[in-house]
Amino acid sequence: MIKLTNLKKSFGDLVVLDGINLDVKKGQVVAIIGPSGSGKSTLLRCLNLLETPDEGTIEIGDVRLDASKYSRKEAHHLRQQTAMVFQNYNLFKNKTALQNITESLLVTKKMTKQQANEIGMKLLKQVGLEQKADSYPVTLSGGQQQRIGIARALAVDPHAILLDEPTSALDPELVSGVLQVIKSIAIQETTMIIVTHEMAFAREVADHVIFMADGHIIEQGTPTELFDETKNERTKRFIQKEAAAEEA
Repeated sequence: MIKLTNLKKSFGDLVVLDGINLDVKKGQVVAIIGPSGSGKSTLLRCLNLLETPDEGTIEIGDVRLDASKYSRKEAHHLRQQTAMVFQNYNLFKNKTALQNITESLLVTKKMTKQQANEIGMKLLKQVGLEQKADSYPVTLSGGQQQRIGIARALAVDPHAILLDEPTSALDPELVSGVLQVIKSIAIQETTMIIVTHEMAFAREVADHVIFMADGHIIEQGTPTELFDETKNERTKRFIQKEAAAEEA
C-alpha cells in the first residue's frame, strides 16, 4: 500500500530524515510519535511532496517515485494518492464549509456541482456538521474547521489520509470531537498515517505505532508492544514523559 525505502531529507547541514524504511498496509492506521524535531511532520510531508526528499523511493498504491529523479507527471500522480489534513486547517477563507469540501471534486474530479454537493453534504453529515454547510471558516471553531478539513480529505477518496498533528492547534475542550471523527473513520478501514502527540489516542486508534527521534525510526510495533512492553529506554522515557504531561 505505502512503502518507503531509504528516504532521506536534509535542510542544509541538518539531517531530518536519515534513511527511513516503512511499510503501511491497506486499511492500517499508523500513529507516528516522538519529540519535536524528530522528523515526524517532514516524513508525512514527503509522502505527497510538500517537502521534496533528497533520495529514496516512495510507493503508494501502484505509483512509484524515485526521489532522485522524477517527472512533473510522476509527482502529480503521487500527490493524487493521498490527502492531507493540516495542523492549522488550511481552509479557503472565502468559501463555505461545503465549498471547501467540493472544490477538489469540481476541479480535479470534474464532477457536476450537483454530484459534488451530494458527496459534500454526505461528508458534512459524517463529521457532524451538516448544519454548517453554508458557514464560512471565520464563523467556525477550530474543532469545526478541522472536521471540515477531514471531510475535505475524505472527499477525494484517496489511497491514504495523512494527518499532521490534527489536534495540536485546538483548545483542549475541542480535541475530543476531532478525535471522535478520526476514530469513526478508522473503523471504516481507511488507511491513515497520523502524526500525533496524543498518546492515549495513539494507543486507542492505531494498529501500528512508530517512535521517531533524530530522523530515525527508533522502534515500531503494536500499541501494546510500544506502550506496555518496550525495552528501549529512549522510547520508555518519551512515553512516560508524555503520559505525565497528559495527566497534568
